[in-house]
Amino acid sequence: MSDPALVARLDASGRLRRALHPLRTPPTGPAWNLAELDDLLLPGDTQLDAAVLVGLVPRPDATQVILTRRTDALRHHGGQVAFPGGRVEPFDADAVAAALRETDEEIGVSPRQVTPLGLLDPLLTVTGFRVIPVVAMIDPAHRIHADPGEVAEVFEVPLEFLLDPANLVGQRVDYRGRTREVWEYRYPAQRIWGVTASILMNLRQRLEHVS
Repeated sequence: MSDPALVARLDASGRLRRALHPLRTPPTGPAWNLAELDDLLLPGDTQLDAAVLVGLVPRPDATQVILTRRTDALRHHGGQVAFPGGRVEPFDADAVAAALRETDEEIGVSPRQVTPLGLLDPLLTVTGFRVIPVVAMIDPAHRIHADPGEVAEVFEVPLEFLLDPANLVGQRVDYRGRTREVWEYRYPAQRIWGVTASILMNLRQRLEHVS
């Protein structure tokens, strides 16, 4: 699905598209946060490919970002706020296909209602995933049908709030023998932190480097 009017509402100046890696040329280098996690990786450790969908919804009053809260029982990142997404499977054509499939499976938004726009930088997680975030527009007419086995809640947060550096703070935590910085948003309704906050910070930083 590609509605030019909706895309124009979301990205009238084209700044968002210019800030992203093109869909046809995904980034192939190391994860942008590799230095932070380098001492957690053992030689020969396999990094599993994963993809998430950073879904932007052009509402009449403001652009919103779709986020989920994962169920507590999940093996990886249970109970945390996350983007729809998961592992890139052998049958997925690429990270975009994986992100679209996972979004359909987790929150019931069909690929027909999603317009991929571009990619953010790959991000490495402490659980061994190399995540490619796929930024996409989601038709505001969509309906959520969440999978209760994976998703406890689906909610929207204004993109403007998430792009404001004043709302993002770094928390110093001790993890595996070293003090590390974990990012978290000052958002009262949900705890948006860790991988999700880092992906949103990467989006903000890339936008700051384009006119």
